[in-house]
Amino acid sequence: MGESTGIAKGILGFPVAPFTENGRLDEQALFENIRFLVEEGLDAIYIACGSGEFQSLDKAEYEVMLETANEAVAGKVPIYTGVGGNLRTAVELAAISEEKGAAGYLLLPPYLIHGEQEGLYRYASEIFESAPNLDAILYQRDNAIYSVETVRQLTAYPQFKGVKDGIGNMELNICLTHEFKGRLDFLNGMPMAEVTMPAYLPLGITTYSSAISNYIPHISRMYYKALLAGDQETLDELYTDVILPINSIRKQRKGYAVSLIKAGMEIIGLQTRGYVRPPVTPVTKEHYKELEQILGRALEKYPRKEKISKIKES
Repeated sequence: MGESTGIAKGILGFPVAPFTENGRLDEQALFENIRFLVEEGLDAIYIACGSGEFQSLDKAEYEVMLETANEAVAGKVPIYTGVGGNLRTAVELAAISEEKGAAGYLLLPPYLIHGEQEGLYRYASEIFESAPNLDAILYQRDNAIYSVETVRQLTAYPQFKGVKDGIGNMELNICLTHEFKGRLDFLNGMPMAEVTMPAYLPLGITTYSSAISNYIPHISRMYYKALLAGDQETLDELYTDVILPINSIRKQRKGYAVSLIKAGMEIIGLQTRGYVRPPVTPVTKEHYKELEQILGRALEKYPRKEKISKIKES
């Protein structure tokens, strides 16, 4: 099967799609938010994916998001896109990604249908073939869970470089990492990935997508360094003070994987608002206040070297 040249590793940034009150994409806010992530040292930018409300973007907005990401990143880190949905749309978005110079794409689930493994193989292979110059990463999630045998078949495509896990099936993860070590890279894509990273580390999985990096990237980096160093004392403190309290809110309502990120960004003063597109709903006032208190205490105990703004007045 050969050796993979690899994909970006470390803490991966998944920017949101900031919207104005009337529902338009806020390009300036997007630029500022992505530039913030790059300046804070995130290792790659994944644009127009789940946290970027992929399902609610039209083609023109998708292109604008990728163009804005290119401008904000300025070649400092690789950019990956979200590609998925119905097959024809996915092929079209892969072509746009290639045209605009993305390093690769995250293959999101197909729309609605729960296909057999043969169908998932054909779905992925047709998209792989449509953009042979882009690195492809499978996303194990929802109605797209690829078996070991299907992944084995797909490794015939040299552009297939990685698997992102969003389901938490550790038996499957063990089988995949054991068989494809050296051929594929693996990413933890579970919601609030910091919660589960200690379970992934023994499998050699050191790369993950971080929701909280959108608003407290210095704490995400502190967590990552402690994880790799085996600093359990620091990990325990971060779990108690920040990670588990935020995760507790995230689990309260569907859609908070997106809207809670926007609330956190708004609370610390980043260029965004809490506006989301249906079917995602905004964070309730009660949960917003709770998150505000968590972040206030967290930034007091773990201040960033240069504060971008003060926590809003309660």
